[in-house]
Amino acid sequence: MSHLLDIASLEKDVISSILERSRVLRGDKNPPKVLSGKIVANLFFETSTRTRSSFTVAGENLGARVLALDLQTSSVSKGETLLDTVKALEAMGVSAFVIRHSESGAPHFAAKRTSAFVINAGDGRHEHPTQALLDARTILDKKGRLEGLTVAIAGDVSHSRVARSNIHLLGKFGAKVNVAAPLTLMPRGLESFGPHVHCFHRVEEALEDADVVMMLRVQTERIEEALFPSRPDYHRAFGLTKARFALAKPDAIVMHPGPINRGVEIANEVADGPGNVILDEVANGVFVRMAVLEHLFSEPLA
Repeated sequence: MSHLLDIASLEKDVISSILERSRVLRGDKNPPKVLSGKIVANLFFETSTRTRSSFTVAGENLGARVLALDLQTSSVSKGETLLDTVKALEAMGVSAFVIRHSESGAPHFAAKRTSAFVINAGDGRHEHPTQALLDARTILDKKGRLEGLTVAIAGDVSHSRVARSNIHLLGKFGAKVNVAAPLTLMPRGLESFGPHVHCFHRVEEALEDADVVMMLRVQTERIEEALFPSRPDYHRAFGLTKARFALAKPDAIVMHPGPINRGVEIANEVADGPGNVILDEVANGVFVRMAVLEHLFSEPLA
């Protein structure tokens, strides 16, 4: 059995296969019910709208029964461990687990201890592999390629698993990545990801001649101390305004994994303006996650 736990260990040809299959599935009004008779359990130990909902739609589109557990009313609220939850559901016939957890490595821990498939839907500050896949699908739709593009990733990088997965994926496909964050929100060692990564503490520098601008949410739920003066101050210093977006290429696109903090990391006129592909990302999430599920159940990833 294999799993989808991260982008770092995923082969380039497998990524390409998933991206192409998602494109095909997007145009298929009657996708094959390859998960008919299977049960997929969504275990989200953190809140989610887009990821959780799109995994539910993806599984149902492929014929699966999807269990979207409310962990607040489950035995987890009584102290049951992740492993005991997984084992109990596995005993009921669950074939795949989609796990989001605040602890980095939680899906990896579960994957080593279950015969079911495990998909990482975001673990701590580690990775969010399907978000990077749907972002790549969206970029390909709009730009036709990844190789040779300059992608600016800006915002709360320190707490962003989205940034890490995208940096890994974009590097595999020959894109240049400009990473920008305030000093207090920039993790150490990003340059070790590869020569394609360039770090800046001024957002303007990262945006110059970018083909793609990917803004990151300020993750206040993970911030345990004051790392910037205030939300308005953050926007004035680092938010994507119309003037800053003009530093990118004229045909640049704007991305955001959501949910958006309007007036903090991105201005309304940019979030709703020309070049915005944020809802395209959301739509592609369904088809990418369908492709991942289909791939796991038909040809294991490793």
